[in-house]
Amino acid sequence: MIHLNYAAVVVAGVVVFVFAAVYYSLLSRQRAALSAAAAERGRPPAWLLVLELAKALLVAFVVAGLVSLLGTSDWTGALELGCALWIAFPVVLLLGSVTQENVPWKLAAIHAGDWLAKLLIIAVIVSIWR
Repeated sequence: MIHLNYAAVVVAGVVVFVFAAVYYSLLSRQRAALSAAAAERGRPPAWLLVLELAKALLVAFVVAGLVSLLGTSDWTGALELGCALWIAFPVVLLLGSVTQENVPWKLAAIHAGDWLAKLLIIAVIVSIWR
């Protein structure tokens, strides 16, 4: 049976939303040099921020469900799960975008770093705070 701590899910979602805002702010010049879309966009519109928060909450909810199903309750298990999810999903998808869509590997690496941190942060928060 799946048991979720909804407060942990919300906190994890908000934490990674804030993390991503800071992360992409710090790497904005590098990202703009690699992506015409990033170079053209200034401050993100409000609707995009709402969408990013919703995405973060959804990922936190799904990871929390996996944590519950797997019975993960310590930070080491959480890190293992976060790494496994990162390799299986963002890394595979980003590798496809590099090899098949001509996305610069440096841009993919920026996004991969964001996803690694997000998945690790979420997994640790929802595993420890059950």
